[in-house]
Amino acid sequence: MVSIPAGVIELRDDRTKRKWKSDIKPFYLSPYPVTMELYLAVTRKSPLSLSDDQRPVVNISWNEAIYFCNLLSLNAGLKECYSFSQDGDHIECDWESDGYRLPTEAEWQYACKAGTAGYQYGEIDKIAWYNGNSGDSIHEVGKKEPNAWGLYDMLGNVWEWCWDLYDEQVYGSYRIFRGGSWAEEARGCGATCRRRSHPSFCIDDLGFRLAKSC
Repeated sequence: MVSIPAGVIELRDDRTKRKWKSDIKPFYLSPYPVTMELYLAVTRKSPLSLSDDQRPVVNISWNEAIYFCNLLSLNAGLKECYSFSQDGDHIECDWESDGYRLPTEAEWQYACKAGTAGYQYGEIDKIAWYNGNSGDSIHEVGKKEPNAWGLYDMLGNVWEWCWDLYDEQVYGSYRIFRGGSWAEEARGCGATCRRRSHPSFCIDDLGFRLAKSC
């Protein structure tokens, strides 16, 4: 896990034209998206043929990502971050827990930019797999250049689920994902690009990355 320092980040919603700032506490973030190999080792749900596969795991819903975080925490002897209401409709996060969790979108954007000011933290072909260089497929993690904080594949390769609700008043339980993917155009792979979908949604270019509170 990479140690991410405290700071402040400005976010924006292009749909509503709203901008807001978020204070970031120090936290840890995985240098790579969760791989198929790790997902198999923890859940034992994937085919054995995926063993040693260092490509990001995809077709994972937000609900499944939350479940994985709790399961990995238990396996590591850590306190689970997520708790569920009796009806299963409400999920809460214990931010003081030492277990694994999804990053908030503010944490994700802050870590992605790594102190840079641009839409992308480097030359797109050097830092990301997108539809201009991916060959229409997912790629092994860590094969492009990292950002200044040592984080790989923050842009391109796979979209990454974040903790946050998108707009509960309008979209209900929809959650946010960030970063673009191998199937996106270059303009869709940027630090401030936001997408959202139902927490049960899964697709072949959407995965997740692990975070951990300090």
